[in-house]
Amino acid sequence: MQHFRMYFIVFLMFPFLIFAEDGSQLWLRFPAKNGISADQIIAKGNSPTLNIARKELSSHWQGQTVELRTDKSLKNLKDGYTIKSGQNKIVIASAKEIGLLYGVYHILRLQQTHVSTTNLNITEKPSYDVRILNHWDNLDGTIERGYAGHSLWKWEDLPDTISPRYEEYARANASIGVNSVVLNNVNASPNMLREDYLKKVKILADIFRPYGIRVYLSVNFASPKVLGGTENSDPLNKNVQKWWKNKSSEIYKLIPDFGGFLVKANSEGQPGPQDYGRTHADGANMMADVLKPYGGIVMWRAFVYSPSKDDRAKQAYLEFVPLDGKFRDNVIIQIKNGPVDFQPREAFNPLFGALRKTQEMVEFQITQEYLGQANHLVYLAPLFRETLESDTFSDGEGSTIAKLTDGTLRPAKITAISAVANIGEDTNWTGHHFAQANWYAFGRLAWNHELNSEQIAKEWITMTFTDHEKFLNPVKEMMLTSRETAVDYMMPLGLHHIFAGMHHYGPEPWGDYKGTRPDWSPVYYHQADEKGLGFDRTASGSNAVSQYFPPLNEIYGNIKTCPENLILWFHHVPWEYKMKDGRTMWEELCYKYDSGVHKVRDYQKIWDQMKPYIDNQRFTEVQSKLKIQSKDAVWWKDACLLYFQTFSKMPIPYDIERPVYELEEVKKIKLNMGHHN
Repeated sequence: MQHFRMYFIVFLMFPFLIFAEDGSQLWLRFPAKNGISADQIIAKGNSPTLNIARKELSSHWQGQTVELRTDKSLKNLKDGYTIKSGQNKIVIASAKEIGLLYGVYHILRLQQTHVSTTNLNITEKPSYDVRILNHWDNLDGTIERGYAGHSLWKWEDLPDTISPRYEEYARANASIGVNSVVLNNVNASPNMLREDYLKKVKILADIFRPYGIRVYLSVNFASPKVLGGTENSDPLNKNVQKWWKNKSSEIYKLIPDFGGFLVKANSEGQPGPQDYGRTHADGANMMADVLKPYGGIVMWRAFVYSPSKDDRAKQAYLEFVPLDGKFRDNVIIQIKNGPVDFQPREAFNPLFGALRKTQEMVEFQITQEYLGQANHLVYLAPLFRETLESDTFSDGEGSTIAKLTDGTLRPAKITAISAVANIGEDTNWTGHHFAQANWYAFGRLAWNHELNSEQIAKEWITMTFTDHEKFLNPVKEMMLTSRETAVDYMMPLGLHHIFAGMHHYGPEPWGDYKGTRPDWSPVYYHQADEKGLGFDRTASGSNAVSQYFPPLNEIYGNIKTCPENLILWFHHVPWEYKMKDGRTMWEELCYKYDSGVHKVRDYQKIWDQMKPYIDNQRFTEVQSKLKIQSKDAVWWKDACLLYFQTFSKMPIPYDIERPVYELEEVKKIKLNMGHHN
């Protein structure tokens, strides 16, 4: 009987032993044993947010007594906090209760990363007011550019059935300071604003609220006509304005802290104010006016480009700069980090700094639409940092995108930063265990854009896996180099958008899609011919360089001074052109692709040595993804070099691994996935 009882207990524990390391806990793998007792937590009040803070401490905090103190004199820290530790206790103080919860997650992070908490004197103030995840989730449960299964939001089941993952999601975001979420795709269905859906949204807003998260919605500009039966959706039509006013009132009655609207208008077939001869400012202001009484904001996307002869990289600038100063103060223009579309590397978007009287925010993409999706290990903090640190020179030297968007250089009523989420219903949330690091990194940088990529990687590895130095150091190095590696095996030297059409997975530099817009075809972007390779954006080409402030327009416009990692972005470079290291451009291209392949193989070797330090499930799953990435890197290298060689007519250097594919063979590879955003 004793033996039977023992087996029974082991049997009961067995599922936890199997599933404990499936990635579902993200970076929140706090100690399983109980934390401090209730009498070691000093806090006045009984709000849902404070109760979560108490619960986190009593479940996980292993240190001394903690006092949570609301202090209105700290309101200049916004939802930031101070942490001070003395002999007997740690005091976390903030003007807001959510700041106290953020402070609790801070000390739990210190504990988890084995940082001493004996002499703390910390002051934290977030870099941005609105730190937002944009979900491109559709009402049918699919996710545009989603690679981690279906949507977390079960619209069919709401409002009656509530998934426990909604609260787990809110907790994960609060732990890294994300305080806002757009629930639905920018290619929005008007149905999102129907009464039955708004009641479902209310349930999510109620769950998120104690974690400091406000809900926003993407809206379809044609909603008044589609849902309300107005004759059109012209923003200057009084009936249209009234419809939006009534709809806003309805939303705020259900969700008093509703954040506002995200709008994709007159882009890629989406309806917008230009359908009625109106401007983006007319459309944005009409919505801003109805949200204003409630404190809501409009995030209006600058990702617009029309099927004109103009270089696509120029179009957001051309559309928005003439409207500068015409937007309401609760409108913020949401600008993708680069002027084309979330490429592995782009020149930064010239719109940053060019709108002198209009609030600007960055839009990043966490989901790896163009970076191997959920199959490739690519750590994105270096890409995020590269953009934020870019100097636009708009207000003189030092006018970085970070300082332009965080209120430092230009006072802003509201500051914001956003990223397209990579989260789905997969057990590990993001499809690839290492893709969790990109969600984490975005949150940490949105809170403090001065954190460096290495520090964030170290935190994440320690919290998610282990701090064993034989694991931590090699894996950190792998993460820190992974973005550059992906650029090398996909599109080095400033090449861009040479992906397979529609799903954007894998190479298709020969893609020339007859009957569609030229700027949806790879050949439009690489411009390969017998003379050379690259898109001429100099004064003699599309003159996109003119959109950058001096001295960047001259630096980018001169082939000798243009950074070589963007040379094919700005120049049509002769195959024989001598690069700084003495190689021809063709040779440099070959060596870059080859280097990318070898680095991924190095990652495989590194990872194979990590087996002793972590659980078998995550080890095996990452190992399997690295095999795919390694094959894909060869596919990219062979496809691009064999294709571009038909123009260069030059041999692939002898010391580079020979192609394993034939060009015609590679051209036949077809994948059927996804669609456009």
